[in-house]
Amino acid sequence: MKYHITTFGCQANEADSERIAGLLEKIGYKKALDQTSADLLIFNTCSIRQTAEDRVFGLNKKLRDLKIIHQRRTRLGRENSSLKIILTGCMTHYPVAKLKQRLPEIDIFLPIKDLPKLARHLETPFPSGGFLPKYQSSFRAYIPVSEGCNNSCSYCIVPLARGKEIPRPAKEIICEAERLAKTGFKELWLIGQNVNSYKVEPWGIDAEGVKKKGSTLINFPKLLKEVNSITGDFWIRFTSPHPTNFSDELIQAMAESEKFGHYLNLPVQSGDNEILKKMNRPYTIEKYKELVSKIRKLIPDIALSTDVIVGFPGETKKQFENTAKLFEEIKFDMAYISQYSPRPGTRAAKIKDNVPKEEKKQREKVLTEILKKTALENNQKYVGRIEEVLIEKEKNGWLLGKNKANKTIKINPHTNFAMARKRKTAVNGKVSVRVKKALAWGLEGELCQKKK
Repeated sequence: MKYHITTFGCQANEADSERIAGLLEKIGYKKALDQTSADLLIFNTCSIRQTAEDRVFGLNKKLRDLKIIHQRRTRLGRENSSLKIILTGCMTHYPVAKLKQRLPEIDIFLPIKDLPKLARHLETPFPSGGFLPKYQSSFRAYIPVSEGCNNSCSYCIVPLARGKEIPRPAKEIICEAERLAKTGFKELWLIGQNVNSYKVEPWGIDAEGVKKKGSTLINFPKLLKEVNSITGDFWIRFTSPHPTNFSDELIQAMAESEKFGHYLNLPVQSGDNEILKKMNRPYTIEKYKELVSKIRKLIPDIALSTDVIVGFPGETKKQFENTAKLFEEIKFDMAYISQYSPRPGTRAAKIKDNVPKEEKKQREKVLTEILKKTALENNQKYVGRIEEVLIEKEKNGWLLGKNKANKTIKINPHTNFAMARKRKTAVNGKVSVRVKKALAWGLEGELCQKKK
């Protein structure tokens, strides 16, 4: 029996898919080369925006065709089972009847929190001794630290889709990180819907559940330090933090952790205080800028990205201009800009979506142009430097990778040709690169001798 997983959405969904794959392989399934050769199709869905859901709702014809292909193989004696299709992920917050009406070819609707029930749906015993994730990368791994979110941003479907925040035991996280570091992984991402609100009971608890003398809660800064203390050559990154929970203790922990990659995504969502209040984001732009200043003071070379929504209901041109001014002032290295789309069940969905689609597109374009300018300006400082780069892949003769600040670097195949050929085996490993050119969305360089 063979399986194929299609993943939509963020790193949390990718991590969930790796755990689904781990369970399937533990109970005897093998990974299929493509959808047509699979006996089991799993679609791990995203519900963060309407466009993400539309991609899934548009699958009906393809799913019908895949079932027909599988039926033909069965008649020809090449298969002895029917194709089973499962939908999981964030879209399972909708009533099953509603989903079945829109997606009649789906056989099973399985909330990700019910992953342990997957084996039962496949009429297979749950594996004794548990299972390990099947990581899609040989050098990058996503380590969930929590599931769900306790915030109630008015536009966000995550609390409805994933439920209240449930922290993962700290020892379990550390053990996974230790195993990954020992097996040679070079980039470990700590992920959660609100990663920096992580807090669990300490390890110092006796058999009766009483805290031992001197024991304190394990919060995210302490967790970051624990992962940093693990032996190994790897970078630590995390996502997605909330500005409200970003403490001075966390900034200090980032600055003191030599394995922490100097990159941070710090979602702002809007540059206007009134819009932030409507979004139920409990901070002001002044507080956000103060936080950025603190971070840059202790980690001057940090690369900063953000998330922002344009066209939130009632957003005036003047309020949008405040977001544009924030972009010009902060000078982000990257930004994930989305046009507002109402999410059924959220408070914002009850407000009239009164910013025209064309206006949203224009506002996105304005921010993108500012970002392009500031990102290029920020990247200029890397020219001439020798950067340690984690090579991810080879594409069209170019080696592509990331530096510690998560900047994408293309390594020119026409320079240092002998060294490039020698280093082709370095994919998924680290190399030294001299940066020769700055681009808006990355850097270009050439392989060189390791800096001393």
